[in-house]
Amino acid sequence: MILNISNISKSFDGRKVLDGVSFHIEENEKAALVGVNGAGKSTLLKIIMGIVSPETGSAVLSRGREIGYLAQHQDLTGDLTIYEQLLSVKSEILELYSAMRRSETRMAILTGEALEEEMRAYSRVTEAYERSGGYAYRSEVIGVLKGLGFGEEDFQKKVGDLSGGQKTRVALGRLLLTSPDIIMLDEPTNHLDMRSIEWLETYLMNYRGAVLIVSHDRYFLNRVVTKVIEIEGGRSRVYSGGYDAFCEKKEMLRKAAYAAFVNAERERRRQEQVIAKLKSFNREKSIRRAESREKMLAKMETPDRPEEDDIISLSFSPGKESGNDVLTVEGLTKSYDGVTLFDGIGFEIKRGEHVALIGNNGTGKSTLLKILNGAVPPDRGGFTYGTNVEIGYYDQEMQVLDGSKTIFEEISDDYPRMTVTEIRSRLAAFLFTGEDVFKLIDSLSGGERARVSLCKLMLSDANLIFLDEPTNHLDINSREVLESAIRAYSGTIFYVSHDRWFINRTATRILDLTKKRLLNYIGNYDYYLEKKEDVERAYLPGADEDRTGTAESAAKADWKARKEEEARRRKVKNDLLRTETLIGELEDRDREIDALFEDPGVMTDAEKLSALSVEKDEIAKKLDEAYRLWEELSAEAGDE
Repeated sequence: MILNISNISKSFDGRKVLDGVSFHIEENEKAALVGVNGAGKSTLLKIIMGIVSPETGSAVLSRGREIGYLAQHQDLTGDLTIYEQLLSVKSEILELYSAMRRSETRMAILTGEALEEEMRAYSRVTEAYERSGGYAYRSEVIGVLKGLGFGEEDFQKKVGDLSGGQKTRVALGRLLLTSPDIIMLDEPTNHLDMRSIEWLETYLMNYRGAVLIVSHDRYFLNRVVTKVIEIEGGRSRVYSGGYDAFCEKKEMLRKAAYAAFVNAERERRRQEQVIAKLKSFNREKSIRRAESREKMLAKMETPDRPEEDDIISLSFSPGKESGNDVLTVEGLTKSYDGVTLFDGIGFEIKRGEHVALIGNNGTGKSTLLKILNGAVPPDRGGFTYGTNVEIGYYDQEMQVLDGSKTIFEEISDDYPRMTVTEIRSRLAAFLFTGEDVFKLIDSLSGGERARVSLCKLMLSDANLIFLDEPTNHLDINSREVLESAIRAYSGTIFYVSHDRWFINRTATRILDLTKKRLLNYIGNYDYYLEKKEDVERAYLPGADEDRTGTAESAAKADWKARKEEEARRRKVKNDLLRTETLIGELEDRDREIDALFEDPGVMTDAEKLSALSVEKDEIAKKLDEAYRLWEELSAEAGDE
């Protein structure tokens, strides 16, 4: 064991955030720390680092071990370049290198015994230099920089001139190069593009030390971690396995807790019915039996009803249907400061499509969305919207929000016909209640601002929605709600995201903006990964084809995928029909059993009552599973 967390508690403003949190991290273990926004994850990391003091408990690092920590926000300053910042981590190697050079200079002028002594010293320094990785440290530094998305043209930029996201990447690079025994990372993927995230995944999976990660990136967690620690209601629970295994086990526990509560309530009602029936017979023997049952009932422990997480309630509904041709883009070109982002790209989006735009940082994804929303002009080319298209736009920078307004004013000013009650009701669905609605926009956290933006987007009744990194400030529960809302949305969506789990769940098509061009994939993220190499080999090398036709040409190459998708959708519809039939049959039988419970002949037959109770419990389990399957199939069918 390398790190032991024991009974840690912490409160803020009278609210207990952490309440007896305990877990441990083993040697070389890769663990995730998850929970909703405000659950206390970042606070716990700061307690481990000694930045914040706990009220009770302790965080103990094994003797002689080193710990490294990456906070969400970095404030690197100074005149060092990016390359120099990372190179400074290798100060010991650099000192050994300088010692070698000094020794070589002395050996050139020494003779006799002094020379022999210097040669022995030189040999010791050379061996130490080699053991420390002196012949590979520059390659290691460059490899980390490139892995984190810095090109060689960035190496000489001064750290003080960098954006917040770039500073965080530099800090992450420094941390990785120090190679501590345990690394703690707070949202490490926030400022990375997909290629850099994939590189970091591989790096951490092969890292020889332990890793503790706070992240909302479910795809990332699923690839890297082997243990999940959940903070919920101030308490901690540890799950072995990756993120998928965590989700399955958590759902099993939730169902088991709810089933125990339901069964206990059902048994209580049954006993009350039996007691009432026994008393109605008005015979001494039956009254004694009723009193005995009442005593047993008074002693019976009923589990508390499982608490539900506070989650947003979100659904999109187009006010009217657009034409089939929603958006046509032709020959679009855009450059900044002499650097071309994209050149002559063209594509079409049809009604009902959910299209994800992906690509590395700096390729122009957000710029393309801004062009399509009229916020930025193109250099060349143009675009047209189809009939009856109504646009809604979610901006990752949330510049559409007025910082000087309250949350309530932000909604009421844009939707003056809504009553106070209606506005409060809508905001409550996004977890803004009571005096919260009078908070200034400027005072809100990133997650709160995201919820306000999503609320406004839901009210817009748009039939074409643009989303720019919609999951950036959302916790995992909110991301899942957004996914379900998008999957059920009958309108058209065009979005930018680096959240691969989100893309996998919501995209019916992917456009990859790479090397100033667009490549088209008819499917989700898993399909993109499967076809990426073949499509790039076919469409990126020679530029013989018209660039404006790239997306359409690639679409023809994916004809087989369309047929497979049609077959999948037919299967979904058939499975949905069968599930609905099964639910109907189970509910009919459940009602029959309830009626039998009221039958006096059955009520006095203990064996019959027991058999019916067992059957009713089995029906409840089957119904729970059938309802869950029906919800999944309905969401899939809704995509069509």
